[in-house]
Amino acid sequence: RAGARGAAMEPECRVLSIQSHVVRGYVGNKAATFPLQVLGFEVDTVNSVQFSNHTGYAHWKGQVLNSDELHELYEGLKLNKVNRYDYVLTGYTRDTSFLAMVVDIVQELKQQNPNLVYVCDPVMGDKWNGEGSMYVPKDLLPVYRDKVVPVADIITPNQFEAELLTGRKIYTEKDALEVMDMLHAMGPETVVITSSDLQAPLGNDYLIALGSHRKTKADGTRITQRIRVESPKVDAVFVGTGDLFAAMLLAWTHKHPNNLKVACEKTVSAMQHVLQRTIKSAKVQAGEGNKPNSAHLELRMVQSKKDIENPEIIVKATVL
Repeated sequence: RAGARGAAMEPECRVLSIQSHVVRGYVGNKAATFPLQVLGFEVDTVNSVQFSNHTGYAHWKGQVLNSDELHELYEGLKLNKVNRYDYVLTGYTRDTSFLAMVVDIVQELKQQNPNLVYVCDPVMGDKWNGEGSMYVPKDLLPVYRDKVVPVADIITPNQFEAELLTGRKIYTEKDALEVMDMLHAMGPETVVITSSDLQAPLGNDYLIALGSHRKTKADGTRITQRIRVESPKVDAVFVGTGDLFAAMLLAWTHKHPNNLKVACEKTVSAMQHVLQRTIKSAKVQAGEGNKPNSAHLELRMVQSKKDIENPEIIVKATVL
């Protein structure tokens, strides 16, 4: 009896997720909400845009939320005294004033709950064939660097974004570890470089991700845990994978707060299950010899419910 009652009393964990929304498909809030709910979190979503579909399709239509509208939604929560959160999660944003408003909200929520954890994916750009380029306006970089990252607790940049934030290039794993230390010094306790063009020990068919968790103990000493994850490359362009990754990392770091290795193994393994199922399904839909299109490559999220909930560990992390 007590066991059943105890399980029911597990404290509610509530996430405020401020991301884009699409009617069709899985990016932004659509990619983050389902996995978080499946893993037991209450998710309150603010849709920074509402589009028919992601912008990788030939056409898209929709509306964009501005910073005043974001503030108004937040005020409504505040008036009802339901603005207490355990986590804030943010992803792709194109607008500096919107981003600045997010920072204001995070700071206010941290005053409400000093233990609040802000998980930020600083989406700014990526590398194609070794060349990095930004796909958001350039003036977002200083806002991320000077305002957002200092209030974030967990950040998930790719290699190019980590380089932008620190002003330092990564050529070797040693460089990457130093860049992660620089990012820790800016504020976040946990840094995961979600993808890089570093050479994987397992070979060219693998992609390296690196993670670093720095904790300051009560006596002021610092412990840093660092890991490398090598996951098989999947030959297709998916959209929404970063959003799914950040959401699952939030969930698994919550469940394994002092074990970045296990949290990353579960996150990356679940990603692999979802991507493998997606590519298989996309090939069937496209038909023999045809290249799958954006609609075919939408993440098979619902079909992957069991893998998200309880991922079989198929990707192992190495402690560095």
